[in-house]
Amino acid sequence: MAQKKQNGSIIAIITMMFLFAMISFVTNLAAPIGVIWKNQPGIEGSNFLGMMGNMMNFLAYLFMGIPAGKLLTKIGYKKTALLAIAVGLLGVFTQYLSGILGVGTQLFGLPANFFVYLLGAFIAGFSVCMLNTVVNPMLNLLGGGGNKGNQLIQIGGTCNSLTGTLTPMFVGALIGGVTKDTAITDVNMVLFIAMAVFAVAFIILSMVPISDPDADKKKDNIVYERSPWAFRHFVLGTIAIFVYVGVEIGIPGTLNFFLEDANAGNVGATVAGFVTGTYWFMMLIGRFLGSMVGAKVSSKAMLTFASTLGIILIVGAMVSPVTLKSSMPVFTGSGFALEQVSLSALLLVLCGLCTSIMWGGIFNLATEGLGKYTAAGSGIFMMMVVGGGILPLIQNWVADMSTYMISYLVPIAGMAYMLYYALIGSKNVNKDISVD
Repeated sequence: MAQKKQNGSIIAIITMMFLFAMISFVTNLAAPIGVIWKNQPGIEGSNFLGMMGNMMNFLAYLFMGIPAGKLLTKIGYKKTALLAIAVGLLGVFTQYLSGILGVGTQLFGLPANFFVYLLGAFIAGFSVCMLNTVVNPMLNLLGGGGNKGNQLIQIGGTCNSLTGTLTPMFVGALIGGVTKDTAITDVNMVLFIAMAVFAVAFIILSMVPISDPDADKKKDNIVYERSPWAFRHFVLGTIAIFVYVGVEIGIPGTLNFFLEDANAGNVGATVAGFVTGTYWFMMLIGRFLGSMVGAKVSSKAMLTFASTLGIILIVGAMVSPVTLKSSMPVFTGSGFALEQVSLSALLLVLCGLCTSIMWGGIFNLATEGLGKYTAAGSGIFMMMVVGGGILPLIQNWVADMSTYMISYLVPIAGMAYMLYYALIGSKNVNKDISVD
């Protein structure tokens, strides 16, 4: 019986790892697929519209952040995870249908199937939000808490970063050079893989017995006299999370458009996908390094350093002539080779090292001293992930109105705010509020 339970736990852990990877896989489909949409007749090269899929994906967090937490309490972790997987399958399937439904017709002056795709991205966003809410505590539970639970979460984060790295490369390799004739059906292979993983994960997870955390523990009747909003450092922290996710997504998303644009980076979708994927690989490295020094360096110091370095790198990218080139290893379709890309692109890719540790630093600073209000604060934080849709949309509107590099004023402003938060805004000035 014990051996059977252990085997079941191993299978469940592997399933959670796949789901952790799927969170990044589904999220990072938006930018490279957006390259296809921005070149479709009727959209006419609009970066703003090309980023709308990403916007819809993150908009779902605004509506699902707190309800997802309540679902955990009402139906449990396993059923919430199963529901999230089912919703994710529906979302990806709807995106697949956008290559079939409404093709060749117009709605509000835009391709009708574009709206089908946006609906699919929105549905997929609900899934990713629910998965984000459930996967971390589920891995902690399966690991038995403590160091083992934390280790599983770190491994899950590595899987997340790995798929974030590979997704734009995979999509870029599939679509090659993007023209007005390139269609959403050209990435059907990616969508089929996503649907297959969701389906297999649903079957496996439904067969594995998993208990909810603290299911057998008696819960105290805690009285909440106030809310997390009563704490200034938390309020400023929610803004920092909103800004951070927007910066994290906006830097590589706009970079992908820049590199693919024949009038800007002009390296083609394949190379653009690899360079963008390298940004996520830098995040993987940054998370690994951050985990090594996290016990010795404060969240405030790490966030201060990362924000400062990020500002320097982005300013460097903005002032560097687009014609100034640098060598980077890129996937050519048949192997790897050094490719000449803009130095600006290289500097923006290195920003991944900075953004990698920002979420943890902001979360720790914003929830420090909240006590019994921490759980409620976590739900609010999940809603603020919507910044990953709004700020990149603003950035690409700026790109349409000016240039790609000028649009990076938006991430610079975000980095500057996070630097302010690390130095000043993160101080808890409401220690008089009881949190026991």
